This record gives sequence, structure tokens and C-alpha cells, in this order.
Amino acid sequence: MTRIYLDACCIIYLIEASSPFHDTMRKRLEAHGADPASRLVTSRLSRLECRTRPLREADTRLLVAYDAFFGADRLVLAEIGAGIVERATDLRARYRFRTPDAIHLATAIDERVDLFLTNDAGLLRCSELRVEMLRP
Repeated sequence: MTRIYLDACCIIYLIEASSPFHDTMRKRLEAHGADPASRLVTSRLSRLECRTRPLREADTRLLVAYDAFFGADRLVLAEIGAGIVERATDLRARYRFRTPDAIHLATAIDERVDLFLTNDAGLLRCSELRVEMLRP
């Protein structure tokens, strides 16, 4: 079973068909989707990050698409508890990550993912995880 963590930007690329990364994400997840035991993982923070603009713009089409994504059976939507906050604090202090990035990374570590997908080169500095940066 493979567990892949999706940073919020990856979810946005996938759902909003943002070029050129939409095709990259779709292709990257094809093999993952073929394994019924595999899981996508993200933090509840991603839901906040992804849905803010569509809510502000009253874009119901996008909100429905995000609700479907975040409600998918094979998605683990991890909560942000005290342990995540403590680990994120440590990551933020050691690597000087921004708070949201530290929360995403801490969640991925806590969820024991196999891979963390992002488009943020700065997150490659995190040695506690296998981080992969998307390339178009």
C-alpha cells in the first residue's frame, strides 16, 4: 500500500486543471490509482487552502469539485492535533518553514506517508520525508 501526501498546491492543480501541472499530477497519480490499497493523504489545512478562493468568488462548480475530492473514499484527511502542532513547531524552528508548510510536513510525517508531493522547492530541505517536487 502506497501513501502519497498531497500539498494543497497539488490538489489545486488536479481539481482546477491548472496548466501545466494538471497533466503532471494526473499522470503522477495514475499508477497510484491502479492500486486499490493505496491512499492519498492530506491535512484538513488543505481543505481550507483549496476552498478559500472558490468560496470568496462563490464558484459553486469548484466547491462541488473540492467537496467530492475531500470526501473521496481513498483520501485520508488528517486532523491537526496537538502532536502535529508540536512536530510542526520543531520543523518550523529547525528549517524556518512557513507555518502552513510545517503543518503539512508534520502531518505527512505523522501519517507515515511514502512520498510528499509539492511544487515548493524549499520543502525539499525536509530530511524526515521523501519529498518530490512536481515538474511540468
